[in-house]
Amino acid sequence: MATSKEFKDFILEQLADLSPITCKPMMGEYLLYYKGTLVGGLYDNRLLVKPNANNIGFNMPLETPYEGAKQMYMVEDVDDSEKLCNIIKSTYEGLNKK
Repeated sequence: MATSKEFKDFILEQLADLSPITCKPMMGEYLLYYKGTLVGGLYDNRLLVKPNANNIGFNMPLETPYEGAKQMYMVEDVDDSEKLCNIIKSTYEGLNKK
């Protein structure tokens, strides 16, 4: 099952306060980039983000995006725009720590 365009558009609308946020199509799914960094993706109408020390405090369940892939955190409450933006920012910061 691929991610619907409606779900992708909804997630991008929820993340409208973040700039620049982009989605790139990939085999029926979408990769999610924030400030040019791959932070996660949309898989089977689920938003998954890369796990790291910064976003572990959001207590998200681990899910597998597709067979053979590493597990990622699934964002369950995609209706809360503010929390969703915080998760994406936190994920980005954790991936870009030096």
